[in-house]
Amino acid sequence: MNDVKSLSVIVPLYNEEENILPLHQSLKSGLTFYQQPYEIIYVDDGSTDATFIELLALAREDPCVNIVQLSSNFGQTAALSAGIAHSNGKFLVFMDGDLQNDPQDISRLLEKLDEGYDIVSGWRRHRKDAHLSRKLPSWIANHLISWVTGIHLHDYGCTLKAYRREVFQHLRLYGEMHRFLPAYAALYGAKSAELEVAHHPRRFGTSKYGISRTVRVLLDLIELKFQARFATRPMHGMGILGLLWFFLSFLCFLFASVSRFRFHSREMQRSPLASSNALMCLGFGTVCLVIGLLAESVMRIYYESQGRPPYVVKTVVLSSLTQITQKYQSVPFWNRMSDDTRTIIAKQEL
Repeated sequence: MNDVKSLSVIVPLYNEEENILPLHQSLKSGLTFYQQPYEIIYVDDGSTDATFIELLALAREDPCVNIVQLSSNFGQTAALSAGIAHSNGKFLVFMDGDLQNDPQDISRLLEKLDEGYDIVSGWRRHRKDAHLSRKLPSWIANHLISWVTGIHLHDYGCTLKAYRREVFQHLRLYGEMHRFLPAYAALYGAKSAELEVAHHPRRFGTSKYGISRTVRVLLDLIELKFQARFATRPMHGMGILGLLWFFLSFLCFLFASVSRFRFHSREMQRSPLASSNALMCLGFGTVCLVIGLLAESVMRIYYESQGRPPYVVKTVVLSSLTQITQKYQSVPFWNRMSDDTRTIIAKQEL
């Protein structure tokens, strides 16, 4: 890279006690190219095993380690959001904590950012996961997301991504929205690219992904499409659904009338409610979808107006390097210093 900036690597974790030490060793090895101060933010998403204890041991040994412990399991999107809120880097890198992502790819992602992109997403072309339970649902989801959003990526589900910090100035993450970030950020003009990255089989622990997550992803995709098209004009969205409802009602009424009076259908005479029942089911489904979209919008308004994130932080452990940065941020000339000057001061303090 020609112009190395400060970096925050954010790793969400849930019950990954066996992976902590090898993960950190792999990360440190993958970041040897980075000559400026960086921070590694581990977000413990309410783990019930010894994950937090293992992280504390790392923090005592490595001044680059920061820990954010959430009070409960809020999900990967909330964990990443908490990591962003406690980060300082101009560049942000997300990666999983299961040792399946390769930190050696971080340098390539950052180099791609230098070409003028705002987001660089990893593509696990040679993915080391089960075909039926992981690869096939992922393939379907990626094509569906690309088709709905118009942002064509091979692997939306790959957590390993690099971002410019400016991307998150206008974004608020809820639900399972982390996987839609390239499409979500594109609404604000962000440019995305994709790079092939390595992928390894899981060595320890068990996968936290299942079929239930696929359903949640589908619902979040509907919500994303709604936000993209109708967030500032919800009446347009509701109006389209309403017109569709009236049109279907007209077709069903027309079908029932023609069948009964033109063709003298005995079935329609005996059971005139057949088409009405189908129409009622469709209507209830539409109403449920509309209520869900409205509830999602109300929830966002609530969190934004209250200034509350969709997670609760239990403990924050800051590294020595982060404390130094916070110490000098109150000094008037700190923000006017070059990155090289800040680096010299930080190294002297350490």
